[in-house]
Amino acid sequence: MRIVAAAAVALALAGGAAPAATAHQPATDGTWRMDGYGTVLSIRNGTFQEYQTTAVSCIAGDSAQRTGPGVYTMPDGTVLTVRTEGGPDRASVRADGSVGDRKLRRIPELPDACTSTAPEGPLAAFDVFWQSFEENYPFFSAKGVDWHAQRDRYRPTVDAGTTPDELFAVFSEMVEPLHDAHVAVQDGDRVFALPRPGTVVPNGKLDARIKKFIVERDLGNARSLQDFAGGRITYADLPGGQGYLRISGFGGYAGDDTSHAAQLAELDRALDTALGGERSRRPKSLIIDLRINGGGSDALGIHIAERLTDAPYVAYSKRARNDPADPFGHTRPQPVHVTPAEGRHSGPVAVLTGGSTFSAGETFVQALMDRPGRTVRIGQPTQGVFSDVMARKLPGGMSAWLPNEEFLTRSGRTFDGTGIPPHFTEPVFTEEEFDEKRDSAFDRAVNVLRHHGGATG
Repeated sequence: MRIVAAAAVALALAGGAAPAATAHQPATDGTWRMDGYGTVLSIRNGTFQEYQTTAVSCIAGDSAQRTGPGVYTMPDGTVLTVRTEGGPDRASVRADGSVGDRKLRRIPELPDACTSTAPEGPLAAFDVFWQSFEENYPFFSAKGVDWHAQRDRYRPTVDAGTTPDELFAVFSEMVEPLHDAHVAVQDGDRVFALPRPGTVVPNGKLDARIKKFIVERDLGNARSLQDFAGGRITYADLPGGQGYLRISGFGGYAGDDTSHAAQLAELDRALDTALGGERSRRPKSLIIDLRINGGGSDALGIHIAERLTDAPYVAYSKRARNDPADPFGHTRPQPVHVTPAEGRHSGPVAVLTGGSTFSAGETFVQALMDRPGRTVRIGQPTQGVFSDVMARKLPGGMSAWLPNEEFLTRSGRTFDGTGIPPHFTEPVFTEEEFDEKRDSAFDRAVNVLRHHGGATG
């Protein structure tokens, strides 16, 4: 799951001229409001400090320390780059490995709420929780959930004596009707989250079971079966010149080294084995199995897409809610480009998907929809959660996770909630399939690629 701190803001953008930068004061030092994401940034004296804002709150969020010109590193190793754009009062911030940046506008000072004593207690936590979704969540209408009715129903049940267990239960009940796997309530080690009905959240136990089944049932006649990235990526040559690439997540490839560079290096090691020019024979067609994929970095998916095309194209465009009062107000869509890379496969591709294809697994599927060449999707619809996840702190120590972005196709369509549908529908890892040792989606992919060379779409 991609968790990126932020949310959208109810405070009006303030003007103000930028102070002149000096040799000791970088041009990006100062106070900034992010376009969307409900975030104000304070950058000064080598420290990058985030403030999570709503109309009723301002809570200090993540921080980072300067490790180079315009570069800040968070405690978890995430690298942020801040640069001015077109003048001293405009800037952007980009996380290493992200597919887009976030636009900033300079403001004179922190909002008053960020420098005054914040309200505490269960009611304050309720109000920040409700307001964070009210200002940022894009999908209430599509989900058929009246968020104002949820407030009217549940706020009277909260008072100064409400216990943490009771408050956790209230928040969980409020978001349960969304069935959005990128929505969660966290209190210490306990987390409430629900996927789309009828689907299963990927986990290590499920992945191990599925992988064992595939290796025994589907890859029994495969050659050069290899694991990469700690077992998260598997490649095998199939009979008839087909290749099989299984990816169970987009991250965690390099053990304790969480840097984007380390993830890319391990991913390229797998792709070079599968597609690289040093091979005596590259696959004529490729099956990419994403049926159990827990997500991770969108940028790693784009990196793979760049190994699957001979021509540049736009994978998708990304936008975020940026008007707290208008669910249909968004940032300007940022196109995400795919540029051909060395050691690539431009032939037919079959992508296997299912309800356990989550998040970055889905954005990768979407990145292949307009891929030049022949691409066919087989299986079941993906989970239907595409956005980065905003982690919002609440008074009292709980956290709320929620999305605020949409990923748009060339025609402006999104697949949030419903997931991306397959061209050919087949059962995916049902108990009946297990009992009868069938893998209908895999077999369909083999046959489609063998007889038709794939489909366009």
